[in-house]
Amino acid sequence: MTVLDIRQTCDFYTRVLGLTEITYDDERKALRFGNQKINLHEYGNEYEPHAFRTVPGSADLCFKTDAEIEEIQQHLADCSVEIIDGPLKRTGAVGTITSIYIRDPDLNLIEIAHYD
Repeated sequence: MTVLDIRQTCDFYTRVLGLTEITYDDERKALRFGNQKINLHEYGNEYEPHAFRTVPGSADLCFKTDAEIEEIQQHLADCSVEIIDGPLKRTGAVGTITSIYIRDPDLNLIEIAHYD
């Protein structure tokens, strides 16, 4: 994912969403969520290979959580993160979900989903 400020991105995703910041190849940063990894590229200083169009703010990510929607809403409020939409009922990969939508520091769309 291409971002403007890797430090700010790591702070947001670890503090607000509970992801783990990892460093590999001595300097590269990524975010771990369960057994998934999101590689971070600083805009204008991307590593090879990278996305075809490296533009901050173009991602649309969905994170599944076991936390109840009310817990998520309270946590986001505690972190001063604005909910831009939701909670809304949606169709997930394996059933009905309730989703909340926020934006990260680069204005990427982040969906936080709980299976009903």
